[in-house]
Amino acid sequence: MKKAKLSVSKDAVIAAIDKRLYGSFIEHIGRAVYGGIYQPGHPSADGDGFRKDVITLVKDLRVPIIRYPGGNFVSGYNWEDGVGPVAQRPARLDLAWRCTEPNHVGIGEFARWCGKVDAEVMMAVNLGTRGVQDALNLLEYCNHQGGSLYSDLRISHGAREPYKFKTWCLGNELDGKWQTAYKTAHEYGRLADQTARAMRMFDPSLELVACGSSSPAMATFPEWEAVVLDNCYDSVDYISLHQYFAKNKDDDTPNFLAKNMEMERFIKTVAATCDYIKAKQRGKKTMKLSFDEWNVWFHSGAALDDTMKNRPWQVAPPIVEDVYTFEDALLVGLVLISLLKNCDRVRMACLAQLVNVIAPIMTSEDGGAWAQTIYHPFMHVSNYGRGVALQPLLKSTKHDTKDFTDVNDVEAVAVWDEEHGALTVFAVNRDQNEPAGLDIDLRDFEKYLLAEHIVMTKESCEGGHVVSRADDASAATQTLPPASWNVLRFVFTDLSSLLGHENNLASMLPNFRPYGTFNF
Repeated sequence: MKKAKLSVSKDAVIAAIDKRLYGSFIEHIGRAVYGGIYQPGHPSADGDGFRKDVITLVKDLRVPIIRYPGGNFVSGYNWEDGVGPVAQRPARLDLAWRCTEPNHVGIGEFARWCGKVDAEVMMAVNLGTRGVQDALNLLEYCNHQGGSLYSDLRISHGAREPYKFKTWCLGNELDGKWQTAYKTAHEYGRLADQTARAMRMFDPSLELVACGSSSPAMATFPEWEAVVLDNCYDSVDYISLHQYFAKNKDDDTPNFLAKNMEMERFIKTVAATCDYIKAKQRGKKTMKLSFDEWNVWFHSGAALDDTMKNRPWQVAPPIVEDVYTFEDALLVGLVLISLLKNCDRVRMACLAQLVNVIAPIMTSEDGGAWAQTIYHPFMHVSNYGRGVALQPLLKSTKHDTKDFTDVNDVEAVAVWDEEHGALTVFAVNRDQNEPAGLDIDLRDFEKYLLAEHIVMTKESCEGGHVVSRADDASAATQTLPPASWNVLRFVFTDLSSLLGHENNLASMLPNFRPYGTFNF
């Protein structure tokens, strides 16, 4: 059996976790909006045309913030097309995905949907084909109380109260030539600075995100970050990171399951670049990171290319609808562990995307909605990963892969929710053949007992469920099955109250919440 030891201490805190680390993303692409969150006439549709089956699945994920409306889409988007009476809105050609956008859903509808799923909006402005004035007009429309041109226009559209969006993305991936009206780093950095300073004249408390590199594979990375931030370091709060993880045809599972290590290198490099500019400019603040696009994405690339080339200008064609495997779910779990380990710098993140398009949630246009494999680790971490992340002192047996060396057989991190007396360990056993024994040193948590061990394996996925079991609370070592995602939940309890009830431990633990009820 492979072995690992995790030691956690209340004093070894990485950072308090910003709940926005568990954000997501809805772009006007494929069936993400039409046939995804919005489908009037569907049996589950509510009075606004939004699918209630999707709303239920999203609410169970507890997604606190959702980025909108793009993505590549935003670099050619005129926000005015998506407001006012729906019957009067124009259909437009979207160059990003070579589709026709009917504009039945716009700012008002999306804000209403976010209210239904208890999420904030991370609003993106078009800094591709548009600029400072259009960003200011949009900000006025969304956030001003009334008595001005654009705020009164919003009121005339039925939204008396402003939306009060606080987090704004200053464009999207403008380092990439696939982007409508892409920019050089100098061009974008200056435009981002001008836009940010103008938006702060309206509201200094806005949180603004500048575009970082589209991926660490870009030839301009990390020079792009350095040049952009040299222009706008004092006027923005975050710089973005985007990364998708692919498994090539000749790739193997061990190498694939080590790819979260690429993410960690990406984060460290961007943080170092930010700190260099801070030192260069004698700055006082530390730049925060927004990892506002990440996911596994490789199953559907050829189909996307075929649709865009041979069948363009459709409305909401079914593109980029990756069907996820158990291996994908394991990597998503590993990526979430990496985000938690770096939550002192990465304060926000967005799983891209949320419905139908490389998404944890899928729908049938004439049927129901369901959760993919990647839904489960994201749900576990979003629900149980609230509080502070603890520095993981982890010792594990290791292995090498084609692209990585010294890969831990077991990867793990712990989150402590002091308010609710809960300690949660998220762990992955990367080994496909052998179980691993995980010894968790809880000397700082002497009155915490194991209440539940949630296990996700390939067999449980094929069976259509995730296993939840209560292991021996007194065991020093917990067994992680081969190739498994694990959630170990410890809760604080007065040990004297358990005497005589050892066989019914879960019911005796005052803070125990069984899997499936998320009411922290």
